[in-house]
Amino acid sequence: MPHDPPPPFAAPYAPPDEALAARLLAHRPDLQTRNDIEGVARALIRGMRAGRSALGGVEDFLHEFSLSSREGLAVMALAESLLRVPDDATADQLIVDKLAAGDFSHHAAESDVLLVQACAFALGFSARLVGPGEPRGLVADLARRIGLPALRGAARRAMRLMGSHFVFGETIDDALERAQGRRERFSFDMLGEGARSGADAKRYFDAYASAIEAIGAQAGDQGLPARPGISVKLSALHPRYEAISRERVLCELPPLVLELARLARARDLAFTIDAEEADRLELSLDVIARVVADPSLAGWDGFGLAVQAYQKRADALIDYVFALAEAHGRRFMVRLVKGAYWDSEIKRAQERGLAEYPVFTRKAMTDLNYDACAAKLLQAPRLYPQFATHNARSVAEVLVRAGQRIDFEFQRLHGMGEPLYEALAERSDAPVRVYAPVGPHRDLLAYLVRRLIENGANSSFVARAADPQTPEAALIADPHDVIGDATHARHPRLPLPAEIYEPLRGNSMGVEFGDRAALAALLAEIEAARGRSEARPESSAAKPSRPVVSPIDGAAIGEVIECDDVAARDAMASAARAFAGWNATPVETRARILERAADLLEARRGVFLALLQSEAGKTLDDALAEVREAADMCRYYANQARLVCREARLPGPTGEDNRLRYEGRGVFVCISPWNFPLAIFLGQVVAALVTGNAAVAKPAEQTPLIAARAVALLHEAGVPRAALRLAPGAGDVGAALVDDPHTAGVVFTGSVEVAQQINRALAAREGALAPLIAETGGVNAMIVDSTALIEQVVDDVLASAFRSAGQRCSALRLLCLQHDIAPAAIETLIGAAKELRIGDPRMLGVHVGPVIDAAAKEKLDRYVARARAEGRLLYAGEAPSAGTFVAPAIIRLDRAADLREEVFGPVLHITTWRAGAFEALVEEIQAGGYGLTFGLETRIGERIEEAARRAPAGNIYVNRNMIGAIVGSQPFGGFGLSGTGPKAGGPDYLRRFVRETTVTINTASSGGDATLLSLQE
Repeated sequence: MPHDPPPPFAAPYAPPDEALAARLLAHRPDLQTRNDIEGVARALIRGMRAGRSALGGVEDFLHEFSLSSREGLAVMALAESLLRVPDDATADQLIVDKLAAGDFSHHAAESDVLLVQACAFALGFSARLVGPGEPRGLVADLARRIGLPALRGAARRAMRLMGSHFVFGETIDDALERAQGRRERFSFDMLGEGARSGADAKRYFDAYASAIEAIGAQAGDQGLPARPGISVKLSALHPRYEAISRERVLCELPPLVLELARLARARDLAFTIDAEEADRLELSLDVIARVVADPSLAGWDGFGLAVQAYQKRADALIDYVFALAEAHGRRFMVRLVKGAYWDSEIKRAQERGLAEYPVFTRKAMTDLNYDACAAKLLQAPRLYPQFATHNARSVAEVLVRAGQRIDFEFQRLHGMGEPLYEALAERSDAPVRVYAPVGPHRDLLAYLVRRLIENGANSSFVARAADPQTPEAALIADPHDVIGDATHARHPRLPLPAEIYEPLRGNSMGVEFGDRAALAALLAEIEAARGRSEARPESSAAKPSRPVVSPIDGAAIGEVIECDDVAARDAMASAARAFAGWNATPVETRARILERAADLLEARRGVFLALLQSEAGKTLDDALAEVREAADMCRYYANQARLVCREARLPGPTGEDNRLRYEGRGVFVCISPWNFPLAIFLGQVVAALVTGNAAVAKPAEQTPLIAARAVALLHEAGVPRAALRLAPGAGDVGAALVDDPHTAGVVFTGSVEVAQQINRALAAREGALAPLIAETGGVNAMIVDSTALIEQVVDDVLASAFRSAGQRCSALRLLCLQHDIAPAAIETLIGAAKELRIGDPRMLGVHVGPVIDAAAKEKLDRYVARARAEGRLLYAGEAPSAGTFVAPAIIRLDRAADLREEVFGPVLHITTWRAGAFEALVEEIQAGGYGLTFGLETRIGERIEEAARRAPAGNIYVNRNMIGAIVGSQPFGGFGLSGTGPKAGGPDYLRRFVRETTVTINTASSGGDATLLSLQE
């Protein structure tokens, strides 16, 4: 009987590997079962290999091309991008670029291997027309003999041939026709990228609905579970399918999924929700729980979902699905897979600074967990198990453990695993379902590349089975034996997320928003920390207090007392008196103070997150990223100081001792901006302090409260109060500090105009020359050619241009789209921009907060209004009427040179360029004279190298967004007018803060060189 549904899924997001391994290893099958599994696995492998010169499908490809080879990678690059390139000129460049990447001349022309024929540049030409030789010579020879147009046409035909082997049909009708008469069952997947816009989501919904109608019309009269089915990807049905948009998703998505499920139920089809990334699991289950609870689905056993065995929560997920099935008195289908996003899961956990990975780091642990999950499914009467695998041992494990149970099935990907399941058919009647992707080859080849890379990795069964030199024993190894004990559960060469930057620094602690428990704890920290704050100089001489207001709604959130001239002079004099003592403090002591500050910052993050939101208008994601960056700065500079500030012994003639010492210069004036009021503020200050300087810090007048908290934290960590003074105020305070005779150096982040004023002021002073370490903004550009994947471009542009309301020095200001793809890219970009939620950044689900103040809003509003009046406004969103909000805007330009100044806010400019004009475009951007960041989206390797040589920016980002530089890994700095260097967060930054002194001692002055004389025999 049905009963109350289970509580929301709440398994630990990323438990330690050792604990899970100990549990899994403790449930090893008995010896007889192990022997039976080994026997079946050997028989399957021998069946796969018997009587065939090649294995077929992906196995053939891996036999001919290793994915660790240049040739294999070149084929993957062509397969991923060639068919989407609309123009011949770029296609020719791509083909030549990839062909030149490897030596294909040794691949036989007469080979019957399908994917060798599918390599456009092989196509039988290489061995038949030219012998082994230099790769670029091969390109030239092929082009000369058959012509580039013929080579281009052959390459495109070959990529379509490659696609046809792995894409079941370009339309659902094609796929159904191809499935006629086949003994396998089918699950059709209308593949595509996740939705970026409402229009995308509707298109995918319509495709799913039409496919269900078509499948149902030809499904025949057999019943479930034998009937065909469809797989649905939730991220294709909603443009903001993400944890922070949970409230919106749960309002809008379940009705759509329910409608599709009802269509499938009416035709009695299998309906499976595909698994996606780990951070979406809890959200997916929330959607699923709402859908299956609808009474209209009662009694239907066709609903299912996929479970990924590489996720550490797979076991708990099966328990949850079983409880859900029990609650509704139904049977669910469960597709057990090993997982499809392993590399991206690893990277995300590292970027997020999580304590653990949500997936296993060793392939053998995934295999072990797969076996345990399979056993659990076979014991769950309300679940219909579907075992998706291309691994002979996993198939054998299921067959032996199933015993007499027959109500289960195997699954494989179309184009992969045929030899294994042909061998299985010789010994078992177990049904097999084919997961059949449907869609245009152009769109689905990126999917194909993902499948090939997953199955072609050196550790995969498919890759090893394709190698005839791999012995059977290696292919059927028991994962219990491979792991051995729990201490070997982790991959020895894959450090924990906290350790990836060592020895440069430890990684800062982050939070996964897709982990409901972790997110709730973080929000509770922030809420408990909210309250009024104050900022004031320590001098009694100061201006009257004024309120500090939030850009969100104008509410007073604290008060600040700003410096007057007397207070500024007092701060400088106090710091100057403290300099000698602080400079004499051992560098190790100073470094440990910074490390303690980082620890305190993470322990008190709730306070800083609350202020970053209310005072600086930052979203939760941006605020957390800034706290983490500030902690990273402290730890990185602490470690760098140990290297930079240590005394070095220099060579010299005998009888002489030469030492190079590094000391502080004196008092550094640190002038920081409001757009990174914690990370840049702290980064400047701790860099000065750890190198032995005293510091007087002037924060932006809009964000003094955050600065005051940061200074108090550094004092608590051990920095002497006199060595670090806070000097809140406006530009007049900064000017007074720069002009003070005690100023030994200035570190500044802000506008080019102000940086030039500071430079002139320092140059006009009497006395020693003081260094200026400046970082400014610029017209940051991104160039996109027609080989780029538009969906990836849109994701990167959206983050680069509109995150932080466009108020980053690194933000994208100028997008240069190749003419051939510009209409589609602009349409997708505008659609995605419409899905951004603009509003109070303290609310979850908000993507764009306010600009910093009314003056900034007024300037931006005027600029957008002028573009509208000139007919150049392509898009402008709707902003809340209260507060200082400016909605994202997109403005058309005729050419890159038309953008002559930085527009500091959520305003993106777009221009187009023609194929063949890449070099001229780079020169046009370069003529602007400055730029902090530069982006390039392309699959052409030679173009990447050229941009790296010539791009006019300090930071160059390829095929990714242009923001979020990583301390110690992506040091941040400008080019030309954008900064004086060296790069912040880089290995040379601290050297600019120190004074070098060489001490030379004549050690022989007391009568001789005892060291030299002792060398005599």
